[in-house]
Amino acid sequence: MMSSNTLAAALAAVLFAGGAQAASPTIGLGGVRGPAPQSAPATELGQRFIVKTRASGTQARSLLATTLSSAVARSGMQRALITNSGLTLRSAVSARVLRDMAVPGWHVVQTSRALSDSERAAFVAELKADPSVLSVQVDRLYQRLDEASVRGPAFTAAAASTTPNDPAYGRLQWNFHDAVGGVNAEQGWTRSTGQGVVVAVVDTGVVRDNPDLAANVLPGYDMITDRRVSRRDSDGRVPGGYDLGDWVEANYCTALGASGNAPEPSSWHGSHVSGTIAQVTNNNLATAGLAYDARILPVRVLGSCGGFGSDIADGMLWAAGLPVDGLPTNPNPAEVINMSLGSSGPDSCPALYQDAIDQINAKGTIVVVAAGNSDADAGTYTMSSCNGVISVGASRINGGRASYSNYGTRVDLAAPGGGGDIDGNPGGYIFQVINGGTQGPTGDWQIGGMAGTSMASPHVAAAVAMVQSVATTPFTWSGMRDLLRASARPFPVAIPSSTPIGAGILDVDMLLQMATTPPCQPSDSSCVPPTKTLTNKVEMRGLSSQGGDALYSFQAAAGTSVSFMTFGGTGNVAMYVAAGRTPTASSYDARSTRAGSTTQTVRVTPSGTTTYYVRLSGSYSGLTLVGRQ
Repeated sequence: MMSSNTLAAALAAVLFAGGAQAASPTIGLGGVRGPAPQSAPATELGQRFIVKTRASGTQARSLLATTLSSAVARSGMQRALITNSGLTLRSAVSARVLRDMAVPGWHVVQTSRALSDSERAAFVAELKADPSVLSVQVDRLYQRLDEASVRGPAFTAAAASTTPNDPAYGRLQWNFHDAVGGVNAEQGWTRSTGQGVVVAVVDTGVVRDNPDLAANVLPGYDMITDRRVSRRDSDGRVPGGYDLGDWVEANYCTALGASGNAPEPSSWHGSHVSGTIAQVTNNNLATAGLAYDARILPVRVLGSCGGFGSDIADGMLWAAGLPVDGLPTNPNPAEVINMSLGSSGPDSCPALYQDAIDQINAKGTIVVVAAGNSDADAGTYTMSSCNGVISVGASRINGGRASYSNYGTRVDLAAPGGGGDIDGNPGGYIFQVINGGTQGPTGDWQIGGMAGTSMASPHVAAAVAMVQSVATTPFTWSGMRDLLRASARPFPVAIPSSTPIGAGILDVDMLLQMATTPPCQPSDSSCVPPTKTLTNKVEMRGLSSQGGDALYSFQAAAGTSVSFMTFGGTGNVAMYVAAGRTPTASSYDARSTRAGSTTQTVRVTPSGTTTYYVRLSGSYSGLTLVGRQ
C-alpha cells in the first residue's frame, strides 16, 4: 500500500503542474478509511422503546400512557427494591411517551432508567400482552458503514488538464473513469448531470461551508433527539442538517447502553457520501461529483455512537416531504434518498422502517441503501432486509467483489466501494472532500479516502438522480431497480455463485441510454436498441423485458466457434445473431426461437475477427445470457 506521504507527494506533482491559483482554498490530502465490518450487535438499549398501537392520534397516546404504567406495575418495577438494612438494590421505574412518530400509530417510549435484560424482557412482554399494542421493539442504535483510519498532509488545490477540470479527478477518482472498475461517468455526463433533482443524504449531516460542496447543499434538518448523540447543548431537533462531529471518547457509548468502545475521531461520513453524489464539479478545485448539478438535502440522523432507529425513520419521512410531528414540512422533498447506514449485526427489517419505506415509495421517492460490510447475506441485515429499497454491493477497481461486501439475491447491483488495502492507495478507496477536525469541524479541509458499501450506494443514488432529471415520466422504485439491473455492466471477473452482488456494475451511460431510448417494437425492424457488451464466459444475469428488444455485442476471434445461450428465469425469449450488423427477426445469420421458452442456443464460427450482435426479443424476467468462445 502506498503511504499517505508518498501519495501526497505524487499528487502534489500532478496538481501543481498547472500552476497554483492564489485564490484557491486549501484542501489537504487526508488519509483513508477502511470498511467498517458489521460486527455482532452491541448490548441493546434498555431505556428507549418504539411501540406501535392499534389506534393513532391524541387518544392513542393518552391510552398508551396508561398502558405503560400498567406494564411497569405488572412487571414489578413500580417500587424500589430495598433491603432490610435500607440499602436500595434497584430503583423504581416509570415510563412515559417521549413523542409520537411520523408513521401513524408509532410512538417513542422512554423508561426512567436503563433496564436489565430480565427487566426489559418483562416490560416488553407486558406491553405486548396489552390488546391496544401491536408491536414493541428496542429503539436501537444503527451505524454508518465505515470507520476512521489515518490522515495525511495538506496541499493547495490547483487546476489540471483533466476532464472534468477538478485537479484530483484524474489521479484519485478511478471510480468515475476507470474502464474496468468505474461507472462510465464521462459518457454519462453527455446525457445528464442530475439537474433539478434533490437527493437526501440520511447520514451524519454535512459540514457547513465545505468549499467544494456548499453551493449544492439545501437546508436540511438535524433529526437527532438525544444531545449525547448530537453533541448539541440540548435535546430536540433543529434545522440545518449540519454535521457537528461524531467523535467518541473511550467508553462514551456505555452511557447510551452500548458496550465499551475505543476512542474514535469524527468521520465526516455524510460529507463524503454527499460529495460522491453532488460535489461541485468543473470548478478547478479538489474532486468531482457524479450528479454534480443535483442538490443535496442533508438529514442528520447519525452522531456519536450511531443513531436511534426512531430518529432515522422520522428523518426518512421528512426527507420525502411527508409530515413529521413538531417539524415544518420539508420545502424541498427528495426524489432520491441515500442511506449508507445499517444494523451492526443480523437484523430483519423493523416494522417501523418498513411502514416508513412503504409511505415513501407511495409518494414516488426512491430509497437506495448500502448492502453492508459483513461479508454475509445482505438479506439478513437492515437496510437490505427491507422491501422497497435498491440494495448496492461494493466492487473493487478490478471489477471484482470487495471482500467485505454483503452479498446474496437481495443485492440488486454493485458500484465502486473500494477494495481497501488489497488494492492500495489510491486504488482501494473512494475520495471526496471532508473536514480535517478530529472532534468538531474546523477550517481545515482534506481529500479523504474511504472504503465500504457506504461509498458504493451514493454512486447509485446519483445515477438515479441523473435518470430522473431527464426522464419524461419519473421512474418508480421498482422500475428504476429493473432499469439499473438491466443496464449494469457485466463483471469483468467471475463472481462466485455463492456470493453474488447483483446484475453487474453500475454503468451510468448505458443506464441513461436505456432510460431515454424508447423500447423497440417487434414490428419495427429498423429500431436499434442500446448495445451492451458481453464479456467472454461472463454471465449477464437478471435480465428482464416487457416485450421490447435488447441488443448485445461480443468481440470474437477468428476460427473458433462461438456459442450464445440464454437460460433461467421465466417468460419467452427469441435470439437473433449477426456478424458486423444489427440482426432483426427477418435478417440474421443464426437464430434460436423455441416457443414458450427462455432456453435458447446459437453456435457460429467466425471466418475472421468480428463483432457479433445478439438481439433478444420477448417478455421475460430473471434471464441469464452468456457468450463463450
